[in-house]
Amino acid sequence: MSKGKKRFLLRIDPELYEILEKWAADEFRSVNAQIEYLLKEAVRKAGRGKKIRTQADEDQT
Repeated sequence: MSKGKKRFLLRIDPELYEILEKWAADEFRSVNAQIEYLLKEAVRKAGRGKKIRTQADEDQT
Protein backbone atom coordinates (compact mmCIF):
# COMPACT_ATOMS: atom_id res chain seq x y z
CA MET A 1 0.00 0.00 0.00
CA SER A 2 1.23 3.49 -0.86
CA LYS A 3 2.41 5.77 1.93
CA GLY A 4 0.92 8.80 0.18
CA LYS A 5 -1.79 10.96 1.63
CA LYS A 6 -4.97 9.32 2.91
CA ARG A 7 -8.27 10.26 1.34
CA PHE A 8 -11.53 10.59 3.23
CA LEU A 9 -14.89 12.23 2.76
CA LEU A 10 -15.59 15.30 4.88
CA ARG A 11 -19.09 16.66 5.27
CA ILE A 12 -18.94 20.29 6.30
CA ASP A 13 -21.41 23.10 6.88
CA PRO A 14 -21.67 25.27 3.73
CA GLU A 15 -21.12 28.50 5.71
CA LEU A 16 -17.97 27.10 7.31
CA TYR A 17 -16.77 25.97 3.89
CA GLU A 18 -17.21 29.50 2.53
CA ILE A 19 -15.16 30.91 5.41
CA LEU A 20 -12.41 28.33 4.83
CA GLU A 21 -12.48 29.00 1.10
CA LYS A 22 -11.91 32.74 1.61
CA TRP A 23 -9.25 32.13 4.26
CA ALA A 24 -7.44 29.67 1.99
CA ALA A 25 -7.51 32.14 -0.90
CA ASP A 26 -6.04 34.84 1.35
CA GLU A 27 -3.12 32.52 2.12
CA PHE A 28 -2.76 31.20 -1.46
CA ARG A 29 -3.78 27.64 -0.50
CA SER A 30 -6.47 25.25 -1.65
CA VAL A 31 -9.28 24.58 0.81
CA ASN A 32 -7.87 21.08 1.31
CA ALA A 33 -4.39 22.45 2.10
CA GLN A 34 -5.91 25.03 4.46
CA ILE A 35 -7.82 22.37 6.40
CA GLU A 36 -4.68 20.21 6.60
CA TYR A 37 -2.65 23.21 7.79
CA LEU A 38 -5.21 24.06 10.49
CA LEU A 39 -5.37 20.45 11.68
CA LYS A 40 -1.56 20.21 11.86
CA GLU A 41 -1.41 23.44 13.85
CA ALA A 42 -4.07 22.14 16.27
CA VAL A 43 -2.17 18.86 16.72
CA ARG A 44 1.10 20.73 17.30
CA LYS A 45 -0.44 23.16 19.81
CA ALA A 46 -2.10 20.30 21.69
CA GLY A 47 1.21 18.42 21.91
CA ARG A 48 -0.30 15.35 20.27
CA GLY A 49 1.44 12.79 18.12
CA LYS A 50 4.91 12.91 16.68
CA LYS A 51 6.40 16.14 15.42
CA ILE A 52 4.52 17.42 12.39
CA ARG A 53 6.27 20.11 10.39
CA THR A 54 4.02 22.99 9.45
CA GLN A 55 4.53 25.98 7.20
CA ALA A 56 5.10 28.09 10.34
CA ASP A 57 8.00 25.78 11.30
CA GLU A 58 9.48 26.05 7.82
CA ASP A 59 9.12 29.85 7.80
CA GLN A 60 11.24 30.09 10.96
CA THR A 61 14.21 28.23 9.42
